[in-house]
Amino acid sequence: MKKLRIMTVCGFGLGSSMILKITLDGILKENNIQAETFCADSTTAVGESFDVVFTSRDMSQLFKNVTKPVVVIDNFLSKDEIKAKGLEIVQKAAAE
Repeated sequence: MKKLRIMTVCGFGLGSSMILKITLDGILKENNIQAETFCADSTTAVGESFDVVFTSRDMSQLFKNVTKPVVVIDNFLSKDEIKAKGLEIVQKAAAE
C-alpha cells in the first residue's frame, strides 16, 4: 500500500479545508490508512501534486480536467458522509 497525498480544498485554504482535513485524518487513522493530508486554497490547488482531493461542490469545478479522484463533500463535519463518499476511493488509490 502506498502512502497517499490527499488534498482538502476550500476558497482560502484555511477554515473549511482544515476542518475537512481534521475529520478526514480521524477516518484515515481509524482505517489504518497512511496518508499525508494537506490543505490548499482555490488559487494554488490545481497546481499541487496529489492522489485524491476532497472539496466542496463549488470548488469541484476547479478539478474538471483532472484525472485524479475528486470527492465532493457537502458537510465537512460529517464523518459518515466522508466515509461513504471517500473511504473506498482512498482505499483503492492506496492499493494502486
